[in-house]
Amino acid sequence: MLNLLNLFKKDRLWDFDGGIHPPEMKTQSNGTPLRHLPLPAQFVLPLKQHIGHEGEIGVRPGDQVLRGQPLTFGTGRMLPVHAPTSGTVSKIAPHMTAHPSALAEMCLFILPDGEDRWCEKRPLEDYRSVERSELVARVHQAGVAGLGGAGFPTASKLKGGLHGVNTLIINAAECEPYITADDRLMQDHAAEVLEGSRILAWILQAERVLIGIEDNKPEAIAALKKALGSATDLHIRVIPTKYPSGGAKQLTKILTGKEVPHGGRSTDIGVLMQNVGTAFAVKRAIIDGEPLTERVVTLTGESVAQPGNVWARLGTPISHLLQHAGFIPGAEQMVVMGGPLMGFTLPTLDVPVVKITNCILAPAASEMGQNEAEQGCIRCSACADACPAALLPQQLYWYSRGGDHDKARAHNIADCIECGACAYVCPSNIPLVQYYRQEKAEIQAIDLEAERAALAKNRFEARQQRLEREKAARSAKHQQAKRSVASSDAGAIAAARERVAARQAEGVSPENHADNSLQAAVQAQHEAEVRVHQADLQAANEPVTRQTLDPRKAAVEAAIARTKAKKAAQAAEASPTEAPQQSAPEDEPRKAAVAAAVARTKAKKAAQAAEASPTEAPQQSAPEDVPRKAAVAAAVARAKAKKAAQAAEASATEAPQQSAPEHDPRKAAVAAAVARAKAKKAAQAAEASATEAPLQPAPEDDPRKAAVAAAVARAKAKKAAQAAEASATEAPLQPAPEDDPRKAAVAAAVARAKAKKAAQAAEASATEAPLQPAPEDDPRKAAIAAAIARAKARKTQQPSMQED
Repeated sequence: MLNLLNLFKKDRLWDFDGGIHPPEMKTQSNGTPLRHLPLPAQFVLPLKQHIGHEGEIGVRPGDQVLRGQPLTFGTGRMLPVHAPTSGTVSKIAPHMTAHPSALAEMCLFILPDGEDRWCEKRPLEDYRSVERSELVARVHQAGVAGLGGAGFPTASKLKGGLHGVNTLIINAAECEPYITADDRLMQDHAAEVLEGSRILAWILQAERVLIGIEDNKPEAIAALKKALGSATDLHIRVIPTKYPSGGAKQLTKILTGKEVPHGGRSTDIGVLMQNVGTAFAVKRAIIDGEPLTERVVTLTGESVAQPGNVWARLGTPISHLLQHAGFIPGAEQMVVMGGPLMGFTLPTLDVPVVKITNCILAPAASEMGQNEAEQGCIRCSACADACPAALLPQQLYWYSRGGDHDKARAHNIADCIECGACAYVCPSNIPLVQYYRQEKAEIQAIDLEAERAALAKNRFEARQQRLEREKAARSAKHQQAKRSVASSDAGAIAAARERVAARQAEGVSPENHADNSLQAAVQAQHEAEVRVHQADLQAANEPVTRQTLDPRKAAVEAAIARTKAKKAAQAAEASPTEAPQQSAPEDEPRKAAVAAAVARTKAKKAAQAAEASPTEAPQQSAPEDVPRKAAVAAAVARAKAKKAAQAAEASATEAPQQSAPEHDPRKAAVAAAVARAKAKKAAQAAEASATEAPLQPAPEDDPRKAAVAAAVARAKAKKAAQAAEASATEAPLQPAPEDDPRKAAVAAAVARAKAKKAAQAAEASATEAPLQPAPEDDPRKAAIAAAIARAKARKTQQPSMQED
């Protein structure tokens, strides 16, 4: 008795509210076997043939493709589209597709080569030997979508049901009139349909598999039972014929007694549904390794001479199918894709076959009845009685027509399955489904805009948070740098103070200026830090209108004060160290030699300046100068010559006086010899300047100016000779006490030789001077210049004779 109750419960069927019983009209096409059609002249493949986004194009015009080769690629709901035959990609352009809006979508155009060659297949005989995720991936790569009319990607649906699904339902009801594609597929390929159902059950690990089929398909039921045999893993359930028993929610209610919750999915109650055509496509994809390139399409209607079901390649124009079915168009002929209740009228016959195309209906005018005009609603409630989703079609109609989206949403318009039962029973001929579809589209657009606004808001808030984080990070970094700089400055100041204190303890006092500047800089830094602290406290506690200190200005002042304190510390550190380096009494001989070399360099520069000053003065006098300008120029020249002579004399006399008493004799002798040589050179330069000056007089100078210039030159020459004489006589007067006689004799000989050379040079200059007189010079000027040269020569010879 218990077994009978379990068996009764197991085979029990439920019913759903509403529904209609329209004429079936299935015998026109289900009596002939499936047949193949010749290839069309061109295939048009839309990139999007399913629910979701279109895939990325993987080919270009001119590419050669094979049947089954993927033309697009993608992940998730982006299903690939495969080439229906071998050929060439002619172009990629928009084309009108199978949609009520008749809008153009991007399509791939393929010209077949007639060979129909397959690409490399990947068959898998034992699908139980691989992971279930691998099987799902293969289903996705094959491009399998729901072939019952929804077009939902099968792989995505299987991923969502990998956990928690215990019942798999194979939908074989095919309740809409005229359509017999699934019926004929089950009659001709029952075994493959069952094998595909087993693959789906293995992927989902379902506990039971129910095949729901209406009782108006006896041939298909017989074929399934014959193919199933004695197997018990699949269960065939024959249900009463009622429209729309093929709906997902309605068939679930009939077979399990469970209802899908509002806004939920069938997986929420442990049920997953797949179509018969989808199960067959899964078998071809897994066992045979063939992607989805064709499907069964019903060609029916009284305008078709040879109705039946054909294998239609995806991308085949509808006109090609009707042409091979003996289509004879009549007056005001319409062609419907889908059934008479849920289908839509095609805008043109050039639209291609896609994955969701299950029927092409070409009815005659008498078959469809008269197209009566829409009338006003009479509130008969016939639509509510026929609605299988337990909705209020009349209220939804008013809200949809009036644009009241909130109330339409509140009355669960999203649960409408668009079966067309309400419009079928409406006595006023109101196209209710069309109103519902339009309202759904508007609500979807509103939701999409709200979603975009929410995303934009989230992006804005995320950006604001990111900016706040970056600002806080910069502030923290600034504070850290501020503390590190303050600590380093404080360390530098402390170190400088320690060095100053140490040197003061040693008895070496730094200069007062550096100490005072350091103390002032430290005091300024302290005051600036106090102002920064006060500004921070003011910014935190006082309103903006009552703030008197600017934190930015205070920070800038603090930075400037720290820099000044650092520089003052460096100056204080450098000042005590440089002082003892200047002439310590214990300097070693090397420092004395360096000092002597510096003194000699200064003497050389002074001599060059003395040589240049008297010679440049007369060269820069314009020939038109008046006596006053000449007198001024002469006075300036005398002043410059006097300063140059004093500088030369000081440099020549100071160099040997700064020698340390600890110098060795050799270095002292060498320094004295170098000083004497430089003094002689300075004398020679002075003599040359004195002799060359009168040789370049202005042609317009009068005798008085010439006399004045000669007197000035004589005075300069006399001073230069005296300076040379003093430098030459003083050098040997301060010999080192440790000099030996040999070195002194060598130094004297060198001095005599140099004096002789200087005398010879002076004599040569004195003799050459009168040989180059200006053509305009008078005899008096020439005589004066010669006398001056002879006098300088005698003075130059006297020191040299004294040295001998």
